[in-house]
Amino acid sequence: MSVSGISSQATLWQLQQQRLAPLLEIKDPQRRLACLVEEARHRPSLHDSLRNDSHRVEGCLVRVWFVPEFRAGKCFFRCDSDAVSLKAVGGLLCELFSGVPAREIVLFSPGVLQPLGILHHLAENRQRTLARIEENIQVFATAQLPKAG
Repeated sequence: MSVSGISSQATLWQLQQQRLAPLLEIKDPQRRLACLVEEARHRPSLHDSLRNDSHRVEGCLVRVWFVPEFRAGKCFFRCDSDAVSLKAVGGLLCELFSGVPAREIVLFSPGVLQPLGILHHLAENRQRTLARIEENIQVFATAQLPKAG
């Protein structure tokens, strides 16, 4: 179930738990990752106009794009990559934080992917890229908070 299909009254933690629950029912972390990769194969790619240097996530050998948006008081995130594993897990990260007010994202502790046990199945460089995506989500959300004056 996607975040967009869950009640807007739910907290970020509840949204994430609802999305992660079906994945956690799969006992083998490698099969969880395979399930995410299969989902990613069906997810549309970013439009070519968004696959540019201004949206590139630096530091990875393959190309990864991260597109944040703020509308109607909520943050929305999209991710794409030439590597299907990064498209899969980066896309999950974006899904887990999309449609949520910035304040909730800023107050949320990083490491949402840890319970899935999938990160150690990825190369270290790709793990760092996913950490950068999670950091970019936090930085973007922080920038959307009203400035104290």
